[in-house]
Amino acid sequence: MTIGRRRFLASSGLGAVSAATALGGSSLPAQAARGRPGTGSAPVGGYLGEGDGPPQLPVTADPAARLPAVPFHGEHQAGILTPAPPAACFAAFDVIAPDRGSLRDLLQSMTSTARFLTSGGTPINLGTGAPPSDSGTLGPVVPADGLTMTVGVGSSLFDGRYGLEGRAPVHLGPMRSFPNDNLDPAQCGGDLLVQICACSADTALHALRELAKHTRGGMQIRWRVDGFLSPSRPTGVPRNHLGFKDGIANPAVGRPEVADQLLWVTPGLGEPSWAAGGSYHVCRIIKMFIEFWDRVSLVEQQTMIGRFRDSGAPLGGTTETDIPDYRQDPAGHVIPLTAHIRLANPRTRRTEPSRIYRRGYNYDRGVDLNGNLDMGLVFNCFQQNIKRQFEATQIRLIGEPMVDYVSPVGGGYFFALPGVRDSADWLGRGMLGD
Repeated sequence: MTIGRRRFLASSGLGAVSAATALGGSSLPAQAARGRPGTGSAPVGGYLGEGDGPPQLPVTADPAARLPAVPFHGEHQAGILTPAPPAACFAAFDVIAPDRGSLRDLLQSMTSTARFLTSGGTPINLGTGAPPSDSGTLGPVVPADGLTMTVGVGSSLFDGRYGLEGRAPVHLGPMRSFPNDNLDPAQCGGDLLVQICACSADTALHALRELAKHTRGGMQIRWRVDGFLSPSRPTGVPRNHLGFKDGIANPAVGRPEVADQLLWVTPGLGEPSWAAGGSYHVCRIIKMFIEFWDRVSLVEQQTMIGRFRDSGAPLGGTTETDIPDYRQDPAGHVIPLTAHIRLANPRTRRTEPSRIYRRGYNYDRGVDLNGNLDMGLVFNCFQQNIKRQFEATQIRLIGEPMVDYVSPVGGGYFFALPGVRDSADWLGRGMLGD
């Protein structure tokens, strides 16, 4: 005689187990099924696998630690003199807008997007059935989080597509290739560059995503690299992947008279009138050959850089802010004549006008095609004149000992537009002559 499945389960006592399991219950003793304190929510029905573990909360600072809003309106764009926050994203775009009017719409859309995101707030509700106006990756309220979005234009934007011939900044052109450069065309140039900086990486990426959404059809990404700043270890200026503090010696551009000589385009320099208040932005993706650098003795590393690795002090000094006096060391017995810091900034009256204002970020893109670590520096500098400042500095660095351990692979020359003055203004308005 064939026994039905249900009768067999009932007669063997397995039916209760099966039914309980199917309903999310448990056949385990009650005392074994109770949730243990500190391990999550209490199980329902007494089955150990039913309870949740503790939420995977971040171990970093809570959202209240986010940075406050940086003012969007002003004579100059934020993100240049603004103290650099921990996270950054650099994205170059090719403009595909079909005509001048569409380019105007693009720049206005970029302005309104940046104005809202840098201020923070609740995204607009477009109504039931419509796609959300915001991705929601930062939650229902967008935090300002110290966000800045700095927009620059490349020389290719002035190629005739939009009637901008003759309106380009005087010193703007394609990025020059120097000895030891290994530039990849796919990672160079662009009509626009947007530098996005924020306290948190998700804030920066959210801004890029929103920008791409609101400008779809007007521009498309050409290349992108994300950056970060390490915390001070143990104090002072953050370190790069070489282990040295990076960006210690910058000109005092916080003083208006210095900024007007080295940083900002001002009237009377022969530039288009619309360019006043802007600054030339050089962005270079510099790959570091970490595996080789890590095999070099500390003494040789310090000699190539010209600073002590631990303290950041110049050789012969005691603190990172010590200013080396090369006049007392003309033969380079303390800081070699070929040291990076000495070539980059000889600190002479003749070379003072060539100083640049740096604002670099580390990057890590995994591994390259050869299986080597793809790590380095997103080198950024802002200046009044690329040829007089960045290129003059770079020429002095040709052949320095560091060339065996670093190589620029991408980036470009851009002109950071003047600031947006008020709620009626928008990025590039003067450039278009509107």
